[in-house]
Amino acid sequence: MGKKLDSITGTLQDFIEKQKIFFVGTAGAEGHVNLSPKGMDSLRVLGPNRVAWLNVTGSGNESAAHVLENGRMTVMFCAFEGPPMILRLYGKARVYHAYDPEWPELLALFPTFPGTRQIFVVDVDLVQTSCGMAVPFFDYRDEREELNRWAEKKSPEQMHAYWEQKNTLSLDGKPTHIFEP
Repeated sequence: MGKKLDSITGTLQDFIEKQKIFFVGTAGAEGHVNLSPKGMDSLRVLGPNRVAWLNVTGSGNESAAHVLENGRMTVMFCAFEGPPMILRLYGKARVYHAYDPEWPELLALFPTFPGTRQIFVVDVDLVQTSCGMAVPFFDYRDEREELNRWAEKKSPEQMHAYWEQKNTLSLDGKPTHIFEP
């Protein structure tokens, strides 16, 4: 059923690139564990042991705080159509912001989304598949546009104010460094 691999194979990369949703898990040394669904066209396989995902503005910023504390991240994909499978990518992540020198090169990998706030790059050290036989079938209809419409209405100053209010600290009071290193 399940397999452990050292890297993302071509077949697994094809699977990843077809997915419309993925999940990101992070945790600090203490406090709350975070698990977030991600969508849009926001993930790229950069190599057999590296992925990047673009993060847009949300109501919290747990992933950034956790990654700054210890770097651990798991990215999970589920087959909601076709043969069953769950795929997990385990590794160490780094968060990049607009003030980082790598930002322009990383940002160029993705479509333009209003509210873009950071990019995570994960160095994958373990790839695991499992059966996924209990995951139900779901039909993909379309992307939700509410978040993009909300962000498009914000001026840069309004977005900055929102980040200041909602995205500078995690639920557990850990800094996210959204504005400075």
